[in-house]
Amino acid sequence: MVAERLALIRNALALTTDEAVLEPALIHLSALVDQLRLFHKHIGALEKQLASLFKEHSEAYLFRDLPGAGAALKPRLLVALGQDRTLYPDPASFQKFSGVAPVIERSGSQCWTHWRWQAPRFLRQTLIEWAGQTVVYSTWAGAYYKMMKAKGKTHHVILRALAFKWVRILWKCWQTRTPYDEARYLKQLAARKSPLALKINA
Repeated sequence: MVAERLALIRNALALTTDEAVLEPALIHLSALVDQLRLFHKHIGALEKQLASLFKEHSEAYLFRDLPGAGAALKPRLLVALGQDRTLYPDPASFQKFSGVAPVIERSGSQCWTHWRWQAPRFLRQTLIEWAGQTVVYSTWAGAYYKMMKAKGKTHHVILRALAFKWVRILWKCWQTRTPYDEARYLKQLAARKSPLALKINA
């Protein structure tokens, strides 16, 4: 991919050779590069501090081994829920606050679904990003993705639905202070004769 882009750049035709346009553009580009270098330096320091604080947190154990949650997502998930269990007395309250629970509107014989517009975007993004990673690292999440894809659902629709499911699981682990156990969850799916369990065992 990078090689292809470099080849395209080498063969590209300049839109203009006007010095009056090029000179200020180069100055602007130089300023942006300097800013990026500075940001890069501070981002590294922030990531180091974040990793240290997460490691020391008393409830890090609930998020440390979540499937697909790497160095960036583990602290984000921890902060998403916090430590005050009274904030979200049931999974639906967190699903609604985070924005992964859709809003269903009805008017007469019509019915439509849309985003929760006032939900915290970064929180919703965190949950959906994590759901996307679990497709690779969680057996049941991968099976769910394939099952929904076979039904014709789009990538983003599937990830939003998957995030909705994961929030219920994560909320339960958080409320009971019990780390997520993939093997235990797969057994529960089998015991309930879930269609998803049949897909996993097929």
